[in-house]
Amino acid sequence: MNLIWIVLGIALLLIAILRWNLPAFPALLMTSILVGLLTGLAPEELLQSVRNGMGGTLGFVAIVVGLGAMLGKLLEEIGGINALAATLLRTFGEQRATWALGLLGFLVAIPVFFDVGFIILVPLIAGLSRKSGRPILLYAIPLLAGLVITHSFIPPTPGPIAVVDLLKADISWVIIFGTLAGLPAMAIAGPLFGRYIAGKIPHGAPEEHHITGEEPAELPGFWTIAGLIILPLALIILNTSSKYIFDGGAFFRIFFEFVGHPFIALLITTLILFVIAGRRPGFSREGVSRAATAALEPAGIIILVTGAGGVFKQVLVDSGMGTLIAQKMAGVPVSPIVLAFLITGIVRVVQGSATVAMISGAGMSAPILEGMSLSAPYMALVVVAISAGATIASHVNDSGFWLVSRYLGLDEKETLMSWTTMTTLVGAVALGIVLLLSLLVHQ
Repeated sequence: MNLIWIVLGIALLLIAILRWNLPAFPALLMTSILVGLLTGLAPEELLQSVRNGMGGTLGFVAIVVGLGAMLGKLLEEIGGINALAATLLRTFGEQRATWALGLLGFLVAIPVFFDVGFIILVPLIAGLSRKSGRPILLYAIPLLAGLVITHSFIPPTPGPIAVVDLLKADISWVIIFGTLAGLPAMAIAGPLFGRYIAGKIPHGAPEEHHITGEEPAELPGFWTIAGLIILPLALIILNTSSKYIFDGGAFFRIFFEFVGHPFIALLITTLILFVIAGRRPGFSREGVSRAATAALEPAGIIILVTGAGGVFKQVLVDSGMGTLIAQKMAGVPVSPIVLAFLITGIVRVVQGSATVAMISGAGMSAPILEGMSLSAPYMALVVVAISAGATIASHVNDSGFWLVSRYLGLDEKETLMSWTTMTTLVGAVALGIVLLLSLLVHQ
């Protein structure tokens, strides 16, 4: 009966948003509370779930979105995004720019969380859209596909690392098979699907991504702007790599872990950009401050809606339904790869988070796989299948859905058509490649 309530709750949420035109923030809160009560959470537990879901999501997202919004706005105001867009289009051409963005997302997400990479790079795709006059989804979908695939498929990102540990898989084989499955999935779900869906949803860059006033007469240098975008990424990479270079407690490890945290890396970059923008011809410190403050207005909406998505996810997790469904799937007579994919995919659809789905899928699959004596390469394929299952069908209970929706100026139906379809393509293509590779690997 609880499963029926969850299905009806998700249906109610979609109807409230798509048919009743209820804003996403109250619609998500309303549905979360109703589903929590109907699935047996006590009022006190439900209120705690709401608090934990909102706080847990915004504890990270609010700071990253706020700093990222100011960083992107200042880059736009001084003409930096137009400089990057012009150089990228001139170097690669419009056709190859989409492929370059897919590979860029694939590489950036190795050391950087999905949210951080997307927020840092979204002004670039908006600039490309304006410069070329093409729909923003033409450039956004390849970038998002690359970010999503690496976030879910390639260690050392948190989800794959947790699965490798739970299943005692060989990380080298996981990296190899994750790359072999991920790159074709990025090509199909990114540039190819992006070109198709851009024709169906031909929106340009959202209004908040447009430069206010006249474009500066002199654009900043390409390498200056590229350096500002690379700086937070480089600091975060130093954070990750320092764990393997320095012993625990060493000064440089502590230092790089601090400055390489996304909060500090984005803050440092934003402060540097404040100084650079204030010294540009035609700009003043007061004008730069006003532009940065104006960037926080649309960021506030993004933060609230993303937090409400976190509430919905937390209520579903606390109801215990994701784990219960996964346990019931354990008796289905299918191959280990398909079984792991199905268990993880169901958890993903029910509760939203790719990382939580990966960890839950691995936890449910581990007891089943222990008695099978699978080879190291085959176990790595199971890990990639879990990653594929955790990628499919991102919808309204996933905070990434709302982040993409609000940053790209899409309504909920358009986000389902573009983002949700793209994530499903990624999972389906990757599973297909894993099944093909399994024919070449001894179980």
